[in-house]
Amino acid sequence: MLSNLLELEKVFKPSLLTQINDPLLERCRIELWIKRDDLLHPVISGNKWRKLKYCLHHALSLGMDTVVSMGGAYSNHLHALAYAGKQLGLKTVGLVRGEQLSVLTPTLCDVQHWGMALKFVSRTEYRALRQYRAFDSFPDLKPQQYWLPEGGAQVLALKGVAELVNEITMPYDALCVPCGTGTTLAGIAGAVPDNVAVLGFAALKNADFLNAEVEALLARPCHNWKINMAYHFGGFAKTNASLTSFIEDFEFKTKVSLDPVYTGKMMYALYDLLQKGYFKPGQRIIALHTGGLQGKRGIVDEKSIRTGADGR
Repeated sequence: MLSNLLELEKVFKPSLLTQINDPLLERCRIELWIKRDDLLHPVISGNKWRKLKYCLHHALSLGMDTVVSMGGAYSNHLHALAYAGKQLGLKTVGLVRGEQLSVLTPTLCDVQHWGMALKFVSRTEYRALRQYRAFDSFPDLKPQQYWLPEGGAQVLALKGVAELVNEITMPYDALCVPCGTGTTLAGIAGAVPDNVAVLGFAALKNADFLNAEVEALLARPCHNWKINMAYHFGGFAKTNASLTSFIEDFEFKTKVSLDPVYTGKMMYALYDLLQKGYFKPGQRIIALHTGGLQGKRGIVDEKSIRTGADGR
């Protein structure tokens, strides 16, 4: 690992395991722990750093001076990439889904402040960008530019994700993770002990394609994982009163902040499955908190727009 990446990583905090205490868990005789990747760093938190780490190492090792990537107006990936690029002396370019905004979101204001150049692309163009996977595959790259797919979904990202598995020293039966591109799940599935089940929860609607995405990323066939498609709440970044109420109640009881796009949906799903008897009594489950709290900013920002004030 390059010295400047190691220096950046030195400021990171440990990803702790926090046990959740709840009467439902006691009745089901289930242990539920959260791996707090959201605490790694105030900006490059969760799976974003784990996925970026070795991709950035690769870009720097090749002598690249710019990383070009893609994401939405509240993209956790672009947010983390822009900050990391500033710290490492890398220029960054973000291709943003949707029409040019008259007022930038707080997330895009951040990335622009950290030096990321923004280019807005239509949703049709954005979907077409997903076909480019290799670091040099994007046709519009200029010399010394490195292409990073949506969400950092590159094989090198799996190496960083696998490191979180090695940090878990206690035995466990299942490791649960929210899924956007499936990259984090693929990294975990290839690294956990053979007797551990890996359960993903799709954050988007019509996500059957994620199964093929995960299989394509895995270096070897793995049969220890599956993705639950039933808890997308209407689609990516969609929510409803039931999910919002659950997140508020969970945060009040545990003091653990959840986003409504990824981890909030996963935790809702876990509690629902517990009530349905999905897990066997005596099992120990670890849920990965992937950080990603830009989605929470998005909900607050939408409230502000609707109220014409600050949403309070």
